[in-house]
Amino acid sequence: MNKISNSFTSIEQVASQYLNQPQKNNNLVVEKNGLSFDEILKQKQYLKQNDVTALKFSKHASNRLEERDISLSNEQVNRLNEGARKASEKGIKESLVIVDSLAFIVHVPSKTVVTAMDSTNSNDNIFTNIDGAVIM
Repeated sequence: MNKISNSFTSIEQVASQYLNQPQKNNNLVVEKNGLSFDEILKQKQYLKQNDVTALKFSKHASNRLEERDISLSNEQVNRLNEGARKASEKGIKESLVIVDSLAFIVHVPSKTVVTAMDSTNSNDNIFTNIDGAVIM
């Protein structure tokens, strides 16, 4: 039996210390949502391996989108993510991904959109420093 020490200043501290301890299930701590640490870890690992929405936009790319008044629909973002995933499957490191009339340079290993432009902003439609292109 645990002896209550005199270091508590309120009944709430005693209650939180002794009544809200996590439940144990087969030596695994069960969180409030009912999942064990092991289950949460497996979910996170699965999502990381299969995540197609993990593209980030660099500060430069975000500025270009804002400067060029480009806004992306959810469907376009999904297609951009899918294009980056396909580029990754082919081993492309620096990819041009074209979605509708928008062009994006994606650094595939870091899943980062480096720059973005629409058809009116691409000078002579020349793209350098890429090793592959995906048209979505």
